[in-house]
Amino acid sequence: MTRSVAPPISDAQPKVGFVSLGCPKALVDSERILTRLKGEGYDTSASYAGADVIVVNTCGFLDSAKEESLNAIGEALAENGKVIVTGCMGGEEAMIRARFPNVAAVTGAHQYDAVMDAVHNVVPPKPDPFRPLVPEDSAGVRLTPKHYAYLKISEGCDHRCSFCIIPSLRGDLASRPVADVLREAEILAKSGVKELLVVSQDTSAYGLDIRYAQSEWRGQNWNASFEDLSRGLGELGIWVRMHYVYPYPHVNSVIPLMAEGKILPYLDIPFQHASPKILKAMKRPGNQEKTLDRILSWREICPDLTLRSTFVVGFPGETEADFNFLLDWLEAAQIDRVGAFAYENVEGAAAKLLPDHVPEEVKQDRLARFMAVASRISAQKLQAKVGRIEDCLVDDIRNDGTAIARTKGDAPEIDGHIFLKGFSGLKAGDLVKARVTKADAYDLWGEPEGLIKLNRVPGATPRRMHNLITRC
Repeated sequence: MTRSVAPPISDAQPKVGFVSLGCPKALVDSERILTRLKGEGYDTSASYAGADVIVVNTCGFLDSAKEESLNAIGEALAENGKVIVTGCMGGEEAMIRARFPNVAAVTGAHQYDAVMDAVHNVVPPKPDPFRPLVPEDSAGVRLTPKHYAYLKISEGCDHRCSFCIIPSLRGDLASRPVADVLREAEILAKSGVKELLVVSQDTSAYGLDIRYAQSEWRGQNWNASFEDLSRGLGELGIWVRMHYVYPYPHVNSVIPLMAEGKILPYLDIPFQHASPKILKAMKRPGNQEKTLDRILSWREICPDLTLRSTFVVGFPGETEADFNFLLDWLEAAQIDRVGAFAYENVEGAAAKLLPDHVPEEVKQDRLARFMAVASRISAQKLQAKVGRIEDCLVDDIRNDGTAIARTKGDAPEIDGHIFLKGFSGLKAGDLVKARVTKADAYDLWGEPEGLIKLNRVPGATPRRMHNLITRC
């Protein structure tokens, strides 16, 4: 769960405070609303006191996320008093108004027009005939660092997983025209973005709802398909990272693009479990036995492929045998980056009504055991990188001069880092090559490729040498 507060844009016009909660897809919604506000001349405030109205973009995926959203609404009301609620919890307007009757408006997820109307009602924009419109080639307002951006290619989902209420919050799959996506990506690349993170509810289903309709970009017709989208993004010459990919057979066609360096050798696939019985109860697609074969074939084509996934332990009806099946599958699949959660009931999800709920202490025990295996696999895989040369993208520079960076196998905020020492003059957004010198279970350490060091025996008499050469 991330929380982002928009930076100031200007000083003259009414000010909107913005609290953004939840996943990267919600963050894109926040960016789009802020871009429209900017286009109408609104400023943003980084404090409650400086804002004329507060917009809270909520998350409603889990009960714990809902509680955080409700706390954020309450905080905004207490600190400011004028609050507009939007996002995934907006579909539960009656519940929100029962707890906070004074909210100015409640809208659902990605209902941009309704949010703009609500802002206009609370604080109308000031007419300014000299204010230029936001140029068509503008990248708009972004809440991420300048060197990476999320690219949302579709809304909604056609799956009906028993633990998930996303379709009731965001609707069925609704893909964007491929030319619109590629043009947005091109604008972001021209604005200095070094990495695009492709997000949706079901990235590999992209285009299914619009029958893979063609549209034109750069003088060529492109299909609204996962493969054509990947090929088009691969022409931009920047990092492209794929998130929320179901392991459908047609994903195979994108692996060669990764091997060729067109897009990053990285797939974020939410496997959730491996036991056939539990997957059936979850109403998840896919055959896990075939998935193991597919993973093996992917790695044969692209040996540097990094797989990230999330899993749920303690799902209703999960026995010790089901859990051990999951552990064995994880060992066989050797997933590089792993996140896991103990099952949590979600109001409105079918899984809440299933029998044989697992006791909380058992869920927590299984979560700890699962993560112990995942950590061991991660540590072994990262240790194998020691001595290798890795391409790295710098995210930040610490006060001691150490650069906090990521390799091609690390997505921002959810994966590990590589800590770079020995470089000079680095800044956020720089791409560099580094030799990995050290690893633990989650992170790497690196130095400039070609760094030559003196390795003198302590106390030995220094001998006369030529100048030490360091190539950074």
